[in-house]
Parts: sequence; C-alpha cells; structure tokens
Amino acid sequence: MKVDSMDNLQLYYATNRRHIGNDRWNPERYGTDFSTDGLENLRFGRVELEVDPKELSRFIKARLRHGSGDGEGLANYLGNVAGDRRKIAVQAFEEHLEPTLSDVNQPATAVWGSAEMFDELREAMLVSTDVLAFVHGFNVNWEQAVGTALALQAMLNTDTGKTHSRTLVVLFTWPSDGLALPWVSYKSDRADALASGGALGRGILKFRDYLARLRREQKEACNRKVHLLCHSMGAYALECAVAKMQQFSNSRTMPRLFENVFLCAADSDDTALESAQPLGRLHELTRLVTVYHNRYDQALAISESTKGNPDRLGSLGLARPTLVHHKIEQVDCSESAPGPIGHSYYLSGCAIQDIRESLLGTRLSAPSQYRVSGASPNTWVLRARKRR
Repeated sequence: MKVDSMDNLQLYYATNRRHIGNDRWNPERYGTDFSTDGLENLRFGRVELEVDPKELSRFIKARLRHGSGDGEGLANYLGNVAGDRRKIAVQAFEEHLEPTLSDVNQPATAVWGSAEMFDELREAMLVSTDVLAFVHGFNVNWEQAVGTALALQAMLNTDTGKTHSRTLVVLFTWPSDGLALPWVSYKSDRADALASGGALGRGILKFRDYLARLRREQKEACNRKVHLLCHSMGAYALECAVAKMQQFSNSRTMPRLFENVFLCAADSDDTALESAQPLGRLHELTRLVTVYHNRYDQALAISESTKGNPDRLGSLGLARPTLVHHKIEQVDCSESAPGPIGHSYYLSGCAIQDIRESLLGTRLSAPSQYRVSGASPNTWVLRARKRR
C-alpha cells in the first residue's frame, strides 16, 4: 500500500481566523477569534508539515473492525505534530488591495490571495488532480483542523489498486473554540459558524468568479472535479454560505460548481435539505449530495438532548427521504462507525473507502463495494465486508 509524499505534507487553506504573530503573511498559527479585518475577511495560504513516514504508514495500514485505515488516529497524530512549531511552516498568499474599496471595485492592479491559490490548484489539476474543499465542525482549533484535513488528504490518496487521480484537500477553517465545555463552547461555536458562513460563501463565490474568468480568457480546461465535504457543524456553516450565495446569484438557479457534496455527521436539522429549507437548494451547486449518518453518534446525541435542537441530520438521516431532490442520497453508517463517540467515522474504515469510491466516479443509485440498498431508492446501508 502506497501513500503520496510522506515526509513533508502540504495543505492549502482558507480561513477567517485571526493570525497569530507579527507577520500576517507568515503567521505562527491562527487563533480562536475572527480576523481583525472583519468576519468575512479571508486569508488563503499553504501549510507544510514534517511528519514521520513510519507513523503515517502505520495509521493508514491499520486494520479496523470496519475496514482499513485509522484516519481518526492519524488526525490526532498530525494535529499534535502541527502544534510543534519546528515541524510546521505556514505561509499566506500576499494580497495588495485598496482597503477602502469593495471586491468588485478593486483596481486592475489588485493582487488576490485567492487567485494565487486557485492558479496553483489549477496547475495541479491540469496534471491529474481533483480538489476537495473541507469544512470542519465544532470544538476544533487550528492545529486540529490542519491535522484532520491532512489526514483526510492522506486517506483519500491511499493506493487502492485502482487508477485514479490524486485528491488535494483545501481546508476552510473557521474560529471554532477548540474547548470541550459542553454548554459554552457549543453555543459560541454555533454563533461563530453562523458568522463564518458568510466567509465560506464569499470563498465559494470567489471560486465561481475565477472559473468565469478562465472561460472568458478561454484558458485550457483541466477536466478534473471539485468536491466539498462538511463535517458536523461545518454543515451549519454551509447553510449560511448557501444563503449568501443566493443573495449574490443573478440567475434563477445557482451555478453547479461541485461534483460531490458530502455531509458527514451533519449538525443540521433533519429537514434541512427539503424544499424551502436552509439547504433546500444545495443540489443546484452539485451533481450529487451524499448524507452520511450514524444513529449512535454520541456528539450529535448531546446536540439533540442538551442543546434543544431538533433531530440531527447526521443521526437518523433525512426526515423524509422521498421529499428531497433526486440528486440527494443518504448512507447509514450505524453498523460500521468505529470508536466510542462515532462522530468522525468519515475518516476511517469503510466510510472513507465509500467516499473514495464516489471520487472515482459518481454513480447515482449505484452500490459501492460496501453499500447495500436501504428502505428507499436513495438510501443505503454501509457494511464492512467480512474478512476471509
């Protein structure tokens, strides 16, 4: 089993967190509050992390009860490494903008960090690379966000014996507190996710405008795919991002920018994807929406019982599977989610394998090697294959 680049891992990111250190373009790290330039202000950049290749391989080759690969353990390891300033380098793409002008009124000489990052991603995609944007959830600090995104990238690029393009993960990290205080942190993070939805929506709109510019300039098409994965409260941030995009869309429908949107352990209402609900138009942005849920998810059980929230989308799945758009499907991971909490299962075992299968080539209403049909045409149950 092979893994891409194991000594130095690279990750692209966008964030509305406040930078820590004197140099905003070469920060020490990012903090738990918003950028001093505003809630929707975004920095785009790169992280490089020096890791032990033996440790990386150990987690990726791990045999679990429900499939191969301990992505949760890998995320913890990489998050700890990211906390060692000797092993991490953070560099933001510099920008030269007129601070008193809005985005649309910037002069032609303006330098955008987003455009620089998109240019680098496009070069990689021209070679044969897909891109997956990742939005983390509740109670995640900067180091944990970096560790999780890099673990996701490593797990997606594990050699499965099939020919497929590499996947680059782009982290969108918002100021989640990273504090395990049951009442205070959750309330604070939910308010921050609401505010950060505007920044996420702004980032997606920048991507839309970048694609429009490429078409105007008749640049070579890369013919690769862009995907989006939101975990836990990251799905709530997406709700707010979709609202912002609707506000700034000039046509009746929003542009299709993604091949797949994955909602993993989503901390959203179980009706969120129905018509006229916060994610009711999400299907316009993508070819397929896949909801992963686990009825034994302890983190979402706390969200339901102690925070007064309705049934969570990530717990029992769609409230009424037959009332959502035909491009929406759900996968029940209750029989295959590893760990006592069962909240970050999308990183490990047959769940990450199922996501990898979708990246190989999305098929509507088709089983992967782990899926069996559920009660409705758009529902599936994820089961690990028995070892021989």
